[in-house]
Amino acid sequence: MRYLSVCLNVVFVAIICLALSITTIVPVSADTGFRNWIKEFRPVAVKSGVSPRVYDEVFRAFTAPDSKTVEKLGSQAEFKLKIWDYLDSAVSEAQVRNGRAMRVQYSSELDIIERKFGVDRDVVLAVWGIETRYGERMGDHNVIHALATLAYAAPRRKKFWRSELINALKIVQAGHIKSTAMNGSWAGAMGHTQFMPSSWKGYAADYNNDGKKDIWTSVPDALASTANYLARHGWQTGKTWGYEVKLPPGFNTKLAGKDGITLAKWQSMGVRRVNGSGFPRGSDRAVLKLLSGKNGPAFLMLKNFYVIKRYNNADSYALAVGHLADRIAGYGPFAKAWPRGYVPLNEAGRMEVQRILKRLGYYDGEIDGAIGSGSRAAIENWQRASGLKPDSRPSQKLLASLRKA
Repeated sequence: MRYLSVCLNVVFVAIICLALSITTIVPVSADTGFRNWIKEFRPVAVKSGVSPRVYDEVFRAFTAPDSKTVEKLGSQAEFKLKIWDYLDSAVSEAQVRNGRAMRVQYSSELDIIERKFGVDRDVVLAVWGIETRYGERMGDHNVIHALATLAYAAPRRKKFWRSELINALKIVQAGHIKSTAMNGSWAGAMGHTQFMPSSWKGYAADYNNDGKKDIWTSVPDALASTANYLARHGWQTGKTWGYEVKLPPGFNTKLAGKDGITLAKWQSMGVRRVNGSGFPRGSDRAVLKLLSGKNGPAFLMLKNFYVIKRYNNADSYALAVGHLADRIAGYGPFAKAWPRGYVPLNEAGRMEVQRILKRLGYYDGEIDGAIGSGSRAAIENWQRASGLKPDSRPSQKLLASLRKA
């Protein structure tokens, strides 16, 4: 689904070389190579059902690869976030506030979507919030340009990228969106909830029955599409994604990850919800997850957790969606603290860190309290310049040091 968050986080030497050739060494030659590739791919696309007229009109605007997409291909993720750092951003106070506001704004549409697809409205909202901050960050790449660049330059999965490119061209051909307005991520994920073209083909929904499945400008279409995706992948209506639980003293943590154990069985072993109540529907199977080891929170994950993972195959992502959904619905944070090794900052503290780093010339992003890769790079660079351990942690200790600076 959101492809860039689950793959291509490896440095490819060949692509770095290609990026250099495109951006600094021989741009004319590289442009010629890309234009030749467009000509060579034309009969492939036409044979797959793309109109020659549409193909020519779309590619008339692209004479060179998308340089930013090439840069992304040739760069490794700067940080491998601990799960608590990821959740601090994905399920921030702002994310919860904005999600609740969207719950009110789109309440009538969510009523209809929930009835039609059977997927909890707060889960749909959480996917929207985590994917694009409720539409604020849908990506600034032309999807066809980005996919063509990947089909031309990526060292792996060329068949995948070419298939996605053809799907994107067919979306334009069918009149759902103009090619110039088809914006998304560098890896081709599109719209409010970041569908790849193949996912759009399989699961996009036309909420308002206007003949278009517009996940770019129609929030109801995008939310309905996400609900349809989750429903088609087996969402169990009326059930949650999982429970934070408390393990009894001396519990055998080797049971973590084992499938086929029912909630009733877990309860018989002394596992309880953190609020002390029992489990409804004891016959449901659940998997114990210790995502930060035995010293962190423990969870029993139900089937809906794994349905969310069909959207993005990462435990941290599915937990973030489930937890943000719960917070939007009015539930509190996790009961047990993460074993961070540092005292974290609240939203105001994280924003103060960003403001100080911007004033010192290390940070040029938004002051939003979301500590992503840009903020972490700024923290690390300032720590190095200040002779401190470059741990990039948004901690109270860091803020105290920055205030002195």
